[in-house]
Amino acid sequence: MNESTPRILLIGGGHVGLYAARRLQQRLRRREARITLVDPQSHMTYQPLLAEAAAGNVEPRHIAVPLRRVLPDVEIVNAELVRLDHADRRATVRLPTGEHRALDYDQVVLAPGSVARTLPIPGLAEHGVGFRSIGEATYLRNRVLDRLAFAASTADERARQRALTFVVVGGGYAGVETLGELSDMTAATVGAFDGLTPDAVRWVLVEATGRILPEVHPRLGEYVLDLLRRRGIEVHLETRLLACRDGLVELDPGAAFEADTLVWTAGVRPHPVLAATDLPLDERGRLPTDGFLRVVGAAGAWAAGDCAAVPDLTRDEPGALCPPTAQHAVRQARRLADNLVATLRGRVGRTYRHRYAGSVAGLGRFQGAAQIYGVCLRGLPAWLLHRGYHLVQIPSRGRQARVLADWTIGAVFPRDIVALGELHDPRALFTRAAAGTGPGTRPAGTSSVGTHPAEPTRPAEALSRGQ
Repeated sequence: MNESTPRILLIGGGHVGLYAARRLQQRLRRREARITLVDPQSHMTYQPLLAEAAAGNVEPRHIAVPLRRVLPDVEIVNAELVRLDHADRRATVRLPTGEHRALDYDQVVLAPGSVARTLPIPGLAEHGVGFRSIGEATYLRNRVLDRLAFAASTADERARQRALTFVVVGGGYAGVETLGELSDMTAATVGAFDGLTPDAVRWVLVEATGRILPEVHPRLGEYVLDLLRRRGIEVHLETRLLACRDGLVELDPGAAFEADTLVWTAGVRPHPVLAATDLPLDERGRLPTDGFLRVVGAAGAWAAGDCAAVPDLTRDEPGALCPPTAQHAVRQARRLADNLVATLRGRVGRTYRHRYAGSVAGLGRFQGAAQIYGVCLRGLPAWLLHRGYHLVQIPSRGRQARVLADWTIGAVFPRDIVALGELHDPRALFTRAAAGTGPGTRPAGTSSVGTHPAEPTRPAEALSRGQ
């Protein structure tokens, strides 16, 4: 393919980037265009199964879809976007070595996704952990199992209670699924730790509004709330996190208790890299698009997913936008790719219209909640629907087979209770040995809500997966 062939540049390898690139390689004729995808990682994370990965129901690697396998006709550049000058049709990216590379293009698709939306809460940056990546899900699983092991080993009752207290902030789908799966995991594994009982483990959900799961019908939200409370989970509605310093969690209205682990799932915001472009942004930092998924006022630029303000043409409300869900991202990606191909061929594309079908959530083994086209399901039927739907949606036959094998093995054998905390700082043992320090010396740079030499270090902040 010669240099005169038009280049389509995709920024982000998440749901939008992968599905748009795959559609483009299917639809484009030979030598009609070359496709380049830029992402810091070599894989797409299937985020809807992150909670199952954190609970050990599936191997984390099995929800990582290798981009080069799925996109054999696409040039993959593992780098992060530094600057995009759309007026000059040029993107500057930075490789892991620090090297900068300029990529010229004819059409660009912006899909860097989103990052956690945080607040200036004392102690949150130092002691909280997000839930957006495979690294964070793996860390959280190791963290919970490590805290159980520590609690079974210590003679300090106060330290034991703190280690067995886990806090999740945010009552949307991410927070409720994380809480549901992890609390189910601790209930199933705590008996393997001497002296611990399920009643000793304390799970706390903190939600700033008056209900959880605002995406579903209030009756279904009430069902899930009742299910969590029947499991012994504390749910604090209309409550805000004030601080989480030195193991002390402070809530408003007034409540304070010690906890070693705090998970933050209270919303997302568009990826900040969008500010490094010359494209227009709305008041929330998103790329405004028209119904064809073209960036408004920027010919040759396209956007979809979490970072885009896409009009919802199925609703009569003025200014209605599509919610930032994986369901919309996948469908927007396909429509965007079709419209881009039509543009290259001098044709007019079609506007994006998709009436939201609903959502499904897993809440632990045999428990789920779902709302499909207004029909609410709960319990085992919803759990089966959750697993069946996501198994089909994983964009790789190989990964589908691996996830199904994980579920099958999990149905036969007891849950694994091995915590591999050293994965988060694999050089720590060697570094201490080389420095001549003792085995009890704490590795430099360890940071967490509680402090104990055996705890795994928090994963470094990573670039968000594109949507």
